[in-house]
Amino acid sequence: MIILETKRLLLRRMTLDDNDFILELLNSPKWIKYIGSRDVNTLEQARVYLEARVLPNYEALGFGFYIIERLSDQVRVGNCGLTHRDGMEHADIGYSLLGHYEGHGYAYEAASAVLKYGFETHKLDHIEAIATSNNLRSLHLLRKLGMHYKKMIALPDDDEELMLFGIDAPQKEKSNETH
Repeated sequence: MIILETKRLLLRRMTLDDNDFILELLNSPKWIKYIGSRDVNTLEQARVYLEARVLPNYEALGFGFYIIERLSDQVRVGNCGLTHRDGMEHADIGYSLLGHYEGHGYAYEAASAVLKYGFETHKLDHIEAIATSNNLRSLHLLRKLGMHYKKMIALPDDDEELMLFGIDAPQKEKSNETH
């Protein structure tokens, strides 16, 4: 199911047929370095990961992580979406690209669309994001998206300190009504 379309990208719900891409993404060097191993080493484990950790969020939350495809050739370049993690007060945005697709503005284009989608479609009043302090590309992107550093946090069952960022929903302009 297509969720969003931007100038160059399509964001769609993941399916079990994306297990090959998920296997590659979850085992990419930057995923391992900045997000951590998910112990997904086979196509079957990737399928189980999708069934257990990704697909249920579409029903439970109304949103989730989406495959980012280039419109020009339908190549899957990464993922981006919203979730609600244990230990966080608000929904948060996350994204990841395969290394050879970085540096083309895809993460910014996808994340901007997902923020707008969260605020407009799901009526979220605040969206957060987390990043490790050494993930300089991600920190730059969060700031470029208009997100502001809030504090350091640790998620349940994880002793790593993460930087927490947030952004409020844009305020609607009030109409000038005369009485």
